[in-house]
Amino acid sequence: MKRALVLAILLSGCSEKTPTPPPNTSSAATKFRVKFETSKGDFLVEVNRDWAPRGADRFVQLVKEGFYDGVRFFRVLPGFVAQFGIHGNPATSLKWRNATIQDDPVVQSNKRGTLSFATGGPSTRTTQVFINFSDNSNLDGTGFSPFGEVVEGMEIVDSLYSGYGEGAPRGRGPDQGRLQTEGNAYLDREFPKLDYITSARIVEK
Repeated sequence: MKRALVLAILLSGCSEKTPTPPPNTSSAATKFRVKFETSKGDFLVEVNRDWAPRGADRFVQLVKEGFYDGVRFFRVLPGFVAQFGIHGNPATSLKWRNATIQDDPVVQSNKRGTLSFATGGPSTRTTQVFINFSDNSNLDGTGFSPFGEVVEGMEIVDSLYSGYGEGAPRGRGPDQGRLQTEGNAYLDREFPKLDYITSARIVEK
């Protein structure tokens, strides 16, 4: 069961060539905080660049561009993870599909409240992120490198709607492939109870 859950964190594959955004030219500060406003309430994430510099830099790039605004928590599995990061506009999702970054060494464990990028294998991180609901240290040896943690409002994360369960084809939840090609229109139509991010912004400590 654990192995199936780990494999399910992998991104759905895509072999088509797509345009990529320009590389991030500015590094994130050593530590910074991001306030997430969601349909359930607010929570605060502290990103630690010393844990995973490439992941932290990509995350701040996405936050600064407003990428996560309107994004759904499309995969919420109590006791495991809450996953998000597929944009609601298919054109924007396509833009980032192949904008991968190299791996970071895993120096921090996937403990409760930490955030890591989902992957499709070595050096395939793009935009999808998951928050660990529990001690998922079994992920440490498979390349999932935490870059930050929830420091306020973990009870909000715990309350995210989880009624749809695992995603297709393993479960009855959202299909990542359809979400990438159809966007939030697909989720609004077939999974209307999903919680979502209204805004994600860098804030002063």
